[in-house]
Amino acid sequence: MRRLVIDQTVVSDDSECYVIAEVGHNHQGDVTKCKELFRVAKECGVDAVKLQKRDNRALYTRAMFDKPYDNENSFGATYGEHREALEFGRDEYLELQRFCREIGLTLFATAFDEPSADFLAALDMPAYKIASGDLKSLPLVRRVAAIGRPMIVSTGGATLEDVIRAYDVIMPINPQLCFLQCTAAYPASPEDLNLRVIATLRTRFPELVVGLSDHENGIAMAVAAYVLGARVIEKHFTLNHTMKGTDHAFSLEPIGMRKLVRDLRRTRAALGTGIKCPLPSEQGPLQKMGKKLVASRALGVGHVLTAADVAMKSPADGLPPTCLEQVVGRTLTRPLQPDDNITFEILAQGEAE
Repeated sequence: MRRLVIDQTVVSDDSECYVIAEVGHNHQGDVTKCKELFRVAKECGVDAVKLQKRDNRALYTRAMFDKPYDNENSFGATYGEHREALEFGRDEYLELQRFCREIGLTLFATAFDEPSADFLAALDMPAYKIASGDLKSLPLVRRVAAIGRPMIVSTGGATLEDVIRAYDVIMPINPQLCFLQCTAAYPASPEDLNLRVIATLRTRFPELVVGLSDHENGIAMAVAAYVLGARVIEKHFTLNHTMKGTDHAFSLEPIGMRKLVRDLRRTRAALGTGIKCPLPSEQGPLQKMGKKLVASRALGVGHVLTAADVAMKSPADGLPPTCLEQVVGRTLTRPLQPDDNITFEILAQGEAE
């Protein structure tokens, strides 16, 4: 049975979709803004919020760290300065953890390098994310797996062989694993989402919960993913598309996130049991629209009913048309006027049976 437990929330084929608001660095390096993002995300109904943790000096080459980064989204003169300006340290993470506990929201983060994995492990995060770009970073993958908490691994830009290789590394160490179908484009066009991979992953890994990291502008694809079997949805989140930063433009604003969560909940309910049966909500409309068997004209006692004597009219508060063959050929024991109900009680026994 597919089962993943994140911070006491059980995710399975039968569960609600687990929705992660990817805050990333949309907080702009400001703890107050980050708390506001978390608070609004909670109001939208998400299950978790996620940050990104990088040890920038360890992660980037010196050339990349020192590369000039002069654009409207920059928070520093070089790429390294830009990234450092957006990075939270231990004190900020502790403050944000306390805040999330107060409002009842799960917080975890993506570890982009081994020092960051150790940093997050020291904070006892309830889950850990591996970004698409690190699916092949097996030492990092192995190190995060050894922490022993649930792992959510994105698979953007990967082949199935890449995913299997990561699976083979993780599972002997930590079976609490979820793969996300992902297209590592920001934003991703609908024709590049390849949502059928969700079914491929579910078939190849029948014991794993599978999900979608959705970088498409909009909310409909997450619903389609749920129908295909995704039970974890990760979606970038912002308070305003116009805020400074590269992620805001393709992130959901609160109204979109609220609708996403609403539609995913409705989808689960709408899928139902798969058993075709009449529902109580259908009874009134079907009685009004359906039909019953009535006399098409005045008929006397002893008359043997023919098909021409029977009409099918609404409402459906009598014998249904499926009983037509059971009444034709039977003898009336009482007279009928036009539109009177034909019932088995007024038909002689022994005929047309």
